[in-house]
Amino acid sequence: MKILRTVFFSGLLFFNSCYIFAADIIVRIDNPPQSGSVALVLFDSANTFGDLRDPFQVVIHELDGREEYLIENVGAGEYALMVYFDENGNKRIDKNFIGIPKEPLGFSNRYRPKGPPAYKRAAFTMAEGESRSFDVELYRPLGKFGRIGVGAGVIFRSSPYRDYNGTVSQVIPAITYNGDRLQIFGPKVVLGLAGSGKLRLAGTGSYRIGVYNEDDSDFLQGMGDREDTFMAGLAIQGELPGGIDLSASYEYDVLDRIGGGEARLQFSKSLQAGVFRFSPAIAFNWTSSELSNHDFGVSDNQATADRPAYSLGDVTSVEAGMGVFIEITSDWLIIMNLAAESLSSEVTASPIVSEDYVIKGFAAVNYVF
Repeated sequence: MKILRTVFFSGLLFFNSCYIFAADIIVRIDNPPQSGSVALVLFDSANTFGDLRDPFQVVIHELDGREEYLIENVGAGEYALMVYFDENGNKRIDKNFIGIPKEPLGFSNRYRPKGPPAYKRAAFTMAEGESRSFDVELYRPLGKFGRIGVGAGVIFRSSPYRDYNGTVSQVIPAITYNGDRLQIFGPKVVLGLAGSGKLRLAGTGSYRIGVYNEDDSDFLQGMGDREDTFMAGLAIQGELPGGIDLSASYEYDVLDRIGGGEARLQFSKSLQAGVFRFSPAIAFNWTSSELSNHDFGVSDNQATADRPAYSLGDVTSVEAGMGVFIEITSDWLIIMNLAAESLSSEVTASPIVSEDYVIKGFAAVNYVF
């Protein structure tokens, strides 16, 4: 009996100690809606916070006019807090086609991001037994008409061609826009057509830079400059377990400057480190014969003694890339994308090609209103 009493009181002491060292998060909302419910969402991971998925804890309160709402018995550690008004009462935050929340929300530390949220900006530490209070203002991330950004950017591409000096690059205006279904991201455009959440269908468009200018290589003299064009098509986008994003797309030369099309299957995942957001990706590409001959072929009338005629069929390639998003301030952003593409043996067999890879990318500085 004495042993049982000892075990009982030891367990009771341990149970009580959990609450002694746990604390509360107290939330005051500056502009609470008149009715409905509000969700207090706690994150303990930078990676899940960046996508606003898989929270550590969610507490839902009915809006009843009180001044303070609580998350009780929070253990010591580092967290970030999101508060959102559940407008339709479905107990989850509704997002638009590209994953941006549509319902009014706010973050700890009065953080108001204009891009993917950075855990570091909203993070705070809970000490054992020490409660924390936060004042939160609810706002719509996209405002009434979406978010517009302006800046300057550059598209660049290394050259795999013989005796080619330097790279191909072009400075462009870095115009960005995030709306309910439309996203403009430098040289790329995405328009949501159907679906939401984990599976979506989108219309896509992208600017395709010409791969070489003949004046940059003596060996390419007489080949003519390669054409810029605009590609457009469709993409199926999905979210896989573990925060992995999937995209399967096909785009065609809608200006018919070259003809043909390109297909792409890509897997990517976002990771956070401070104000940096990294998105490693791997992609498998298919390029039609029209485009592959335009980029790497030699027609009969372009052939010389040192540059025999060469024709390609459809070709495939594999590439690995890294997207980087840097939140300098809530208004100023740096956006970069760098990829290395491994060229197929059919491409490297071309008489005008001397490398088996291409480095390509896009970089921009953007101010978001």
